[in-house]
Amino acid sequence: MAFEKARTWHTKLLNPIVKRMSNVDPATLTWVSVLFAAGCCYLLATAGRDSDGGWRLIGAFALLFVAAELDALDGAVARAYDKVSKYGDWLDHTIDRLVDLGLLIAIGMNVDWISVHWLGWAAATMTLLGSYMGTQAQSVGLGRNYGGFSRADRLVTTFVGIFLGSLMAFQGMEDLAIPEAIASLVGFDGINALSAVLMISLLGGIWTFLTRAGSSRKQLLNGE
Repeated sequence: MAFEKARTWHTKLLNPIVKRMSNVDPATLTWVSVLFAAGCCYLLATAGRDSDGGWRLIGAFALLFVAAELDALDGAVARAYDKVSKYGDWLDHTIDRLVDLGLLIAIGMNVDWISVHWLGWAAATMTLLGSYMGTQAQSVGLGRNYGGFSRADRLVTTFVGIFLGSLMAFQGMEDLAIPEAIASLVGFDGINALSAVLMISLLGGIWTFLTRAGSSRKQLLNGE
């Protein structure tokens, strides 16, 4: 989607930093990003609806920002200094998936923001399946499929949700009520910034799975 197209622009912004990292192992950046992502997950899982929770969400936003920048830097450094390797590619994609799932599950575990905890697991499952469709297309020789709700889109959604969640916590805002018919269907009667992240990620994962599966099926049947 739209934010996936911003990767080139973002990479150019990182060039001044990349020029100072000729002696850095890209894998080190990847592993360090995990520490920041883990801290973010902890804060997302434990943030309440009070001012302390608001500060925890601000902290989660900051940690996720650093983790995302390190994740972008590892690939940029590898390409800039001819350090691209199969191990680095494997590690980067593996950590990306773990972080993707960890963030959604952590939000889903938060008892103050999320009343139906299957939502986090459902969003994580569909996110994983959407990603799997991309790598599966690559495994049968179709090339990497990036269609649908991309990781960049999901990260931006998460950033926005965390920021709006912190505002809700500081202001003591209640969930936005949803129609009773929908509430009885989904099992909860209100939406807040963090539950919205899970719902958008869930729907985005479903859309990504269907989009990538359909694209791959069409190419395979047409012999492309």
